[in-house]
Amino acid sequence: MAEMVSHVWVGASGREYRYFVYALPYGFKGGQDGNYIFARQEPEGKWVPVYIGQGDLGDRVGNHHRAECIRRKGATHVHARLNASEADRREEEGDLLAAHPEAYVPAGCNEKEGG
Repeated sequence: MAEMVSHVWVGASGREYRYFVYALPYGFKGGQDGNYIFARQEPEGKWVPVYIGQGDLGDRVGNHHRAECIRRKGATHVHARLNASEADRREEEGDLLAAHPEAYVPAGCNEKEGG
């Protein structure tokens, strides 16, 4: 069996989060809550986040409300990790967005609250 590819993303807090990497298109079964990052890989191997989010992986990854933007920004993979606690997922999402402002519009597809 092939080993799963993973990547460690670091939040603004310095906390490390290990995500599994899946080539797009990829679909998850519904009912699996977690955090996810749509990303593209640069030629030198660096991952660039296009959208950082959380929720039901089956719903959010397979039928994302920002899918057109994510495609336009060149996402080639989705990074995902299971996380059952909504409070923990939201905290992780905020920590990663604070560390990766490139995920926000105009470079990425996340929209800042309040504009």
